[in-house]
Amino acid sequence: MSEKGLKLKGVRRSFLQGKDRLDVLDGADLAVKPGEIVALVGPSGAGKSTLLHIAGLLERPDEGEVWLGGEACGKLSDAKRTTLRRSHLGFVYQYHHLLPEFSAVENVILPQMIAGTAKSAAKDRALDLLARMGLAARAEHRPGQLSGGEQQRVAICRALANAPKVLLADEPTGNLDPHTSESVFDELLKLVRSTGVAALIATHNPELAGRMDRVVRLADGKLVGA
Repeated sequence: MSEKGLKLKGVRRSFLQGKDRLDVLDGADLAVKPGEIVALVGPSGAGKSTLLHIAGLLERPDEGEVWLGGEACGKLSDAKRTTLRRSHLGFVYQYHHLLPEFSAVENVILPQMIAGTAKSAAKDRALDLLARMGLAARAEHRPGQLSGGEQQRVAICRALANAPKVLLADEPTGNLDPHTSESVFDELLKLVRSTGVAALIATHNPELAGRMDRVVRLADGKLVGA
């Protein structure tokens, strides 16, 4: 695969419910190019989170393949998949999951240091990302001193701290009021476009989905519009 973004081919995933088998993903295909922002939509229970978990190497598909940055991941060891997640992937969830005892800038520094970046360079990048999200004056505040929108902005900076090739987001503004959601999403789009990351963002909000480059719908285990 020549693309350096995200690609899924023939991905299948099923679960047992009692004696019944539930086919959540039934041959899902998707490609997200670097610099492209794709909305993932579908009803609750359709399998959007399962798809994101497989794309993020948190689960293995029953069948099919996932490529990240041009590398096939299906046969990789768990250790190698963990390394790829750290270097190639950024995650944003509905709830920010920031470490409460650390400041905003420290929350963005930590994943970089875990990946081996020197603290001074990690701090410079963290401060730059926070400034681009309008949080320069809040960098030393702990999560408990930040509003919900500010906390989610920090979480977005943290997800992009290690310059991932792919950003996966699961309802990233779903916990926020409509006005704050709009504002945070604006900042997310700007930052994603400026970094050139391939982004797949699950949302229930049709207005937010319509502002992305492309919309794919998960229905009956397949991706429509992919």
